[in-house]
Amino acid sequence: MEYEAVIGLETHVQLKTQSKMWCGCANEYGSPPNTHVCPVCLGMPGVLPVANEEALRLTVLTGMLLNCQIPRYARFDRKNYFYPDVPKNYQITQLSHPSTEHGSVEFEFEDQLENVRITRAHLEEDVGKSTHFDRNSGVDYNRAGVPLLEIVSEPDLRSADMAYTYLNALVNILTYGNVSDCDMEKGMVRCDVNISVRPKGTTQLGEKIEIKNMNTFSGVRRAILYEVDRQIEALRSGEPLRQETRRWDDIGGITEVMRTKEDAHDYRYFPDPDLMPFEPSDEWIESVAACVVELPLARKQRFMNDYDLPPGDADVFVNDMALGDYFEPIAKSSSSPKAAANWIINNLRAKLAESESNIADLKFEPEGINQLIGLVERGKISSKMAQEVFAAMFESGKSPQAIVDEKGLAQVSDTGALEAFCDQAIAENPKSAADFRAGKKAALNFLKGQVMKFSRGKANPNLVGEMLEKKLSQ
Repeated sequence: MEYEAVIGLETHVQLKTQSKMWCGCANEYGSPPNTHVCPVCLGMPGVLPVANEEALRLTVLTGMLLNCQIPRYARFDRKNYFYPDVPKNYQITQLSHPSTEHGSVEFEFEDQLENVRITRAHLEEDVGKSTHFDRNSGVDYNRAGVPLLEIVSEPDLRSADMAYTYLNALVNILTYGNVSDCDMEKGMVRCDVNISVRPKGTTQLGEKIEIKNMNTFSGVRRAILYEVDRQIEALRSGEPLRQETRRWDDIGGITEVMRTKEDAHDYRYFPDPDLMPFEPSDEWIESVAACVVELPLARKQRFMNDYDLPPGDADVFVNDMALGDYFEPIAKSSSSPKAAANWIINNLRAKLAESESNIADLKFEPEGINQLIGLVERGKISSKMAQEVFAAMFESGKSPQAIVDEKGLAQVSDTGALEAFCDQAIAENPKSAADFRAGKKAALNFLKGQVMKFSRGKANPNLVGEMLEKKLSQ
């Protein structure tokens, strides 16, 4: 019997706020342990939380970016459980009345558009970070109370690669919306996976097994590959599967049982009595809607249509938003947007990486790219010389024309001068001339190289080729 995977993801994203969700402590990564804490985020008796409006705004903005409905009534609940990293012994979250629900993410996968439904994107607080040493453990509560968005997908994913592609598309959307920096190394994006398998062609879901402890998207992909194979093998051998939570051992490359899966009633959810419901006004919703940006997939399609870029080039500009923002005004004023894209992708990107700098550090004006392209297209400099000019532009910030004038790089297109160089090349290389006349076309390239040497690289190679061919055919 052939089986298929049914996969849903719960993606947790730290929101880009200055302070925590319920207090004024800084939302800052990398500080010494337990230096951004206060009675509120430590759960001291008698304290009252106050909602962070920026976190509410970013949550609703995310809902709009994910095509979600925005209810006019949302509520915070207490999810009760007892772990050392939860200082209050409960987490403030949203259960029955989330801030956003019923959305979707559209993305490209295997040369076609896929659509994964979003069940909800609800706002909650993060927990502390536990660190385990040889003989004891410690908890850093700097992260406790940081606003966290949990984006829950429907079980619409069918493979590890599809899940990986979806996660990258989701992160791109959140980065474009300036909702989160999505830095996985800083724990800003974490993911749990719900996996079941079923006979292919059926609709009934199998036993759902949740996988935790995945710190990278590649880890998510490997965990799914392993777990799908494990579940299929279990079913084929007659072993029953049960709903449970497993952890991913990235070093061992296996999943291991953590606990049997809890249901919602195990957490004893109830409305948080210290927090009022969130009931956004139409005016407030409209102010958030004004911040909605163009999504990555829409940008890719527009770059391909407006600037005649191939998919690969458009992907580069979509995946590097700063580079795409730099390219677009250049493309709008360019007679050849594709040539501008080539210079930015192949040359500028390499220079930035080599110098460990970024777009903001560039010394030359963006229009310098188009000026350089124009010099090549008008035959003022050769493509090879253009590389030298670009390197000088990057170092000095001067315009291409100024560099050409200073270095005397202008291409020689004067027919009299070129004729003299061609005659010299033919005279000094009679064998190559004879080879070309005998039908060996490659001999012409050698003669062109001799002309370029005589002219110190300044001869117009197109004119040289035409002139040599004409002379050798007489």
